[in-house]
Amino acid sequence: MTRIDFYLLSSQQADASERTACRLVEKAYALKHTIYIHADSQQQAIQLDKLLWTFRDGSFVPHQLHGLDESDNSPVIIGHQSSPDKELATHHQLLINLDQTVPAFFSRFERVAEIVSADEQQRKAARERFRFYRQRGYELQTHELAG
Repeated sequence: MTRIDFYLLSSQQADASERTACRLVEKAYALKHTIYIHADSQQQAIQLDKLLWTFRDGSFVPHQLHGLDESDNSPVIIGHQSSPDKELATHHQLLINLDQTVPAFFSRFERVAEIVSADEQQRKAARERFRFYRQRGYELQTHELAG
């Protein structure tokens, strides 16, 4: 069964969620995991694409935007579609959700990382997602982060 981790951020920084996603991706990539980042919009997906190149000096995380290359064979794929293509079937280890809703395809992943900023509206949406997962019996973990 999918394990769900909620990462609660205390930072008010505008891009705190995206930077946290980059740190999680870097750790998961070092463990040789495949990762799908589910952005809330095309604009956020593009921002993450750029940020993964620059968020930390010396960091290298191979990644690509979903749909730009037919192969989608990078270990890290960034997308924002409501349901990624079947071609992403190999990306089943980690889903990083930056959307405000539960992705319909979440259960095909071993783990889901829900990143929640300090914004009150995002916290409210995260509480709804938490209830959704809990009502369905998923294992939930909560982590408070400073960043």
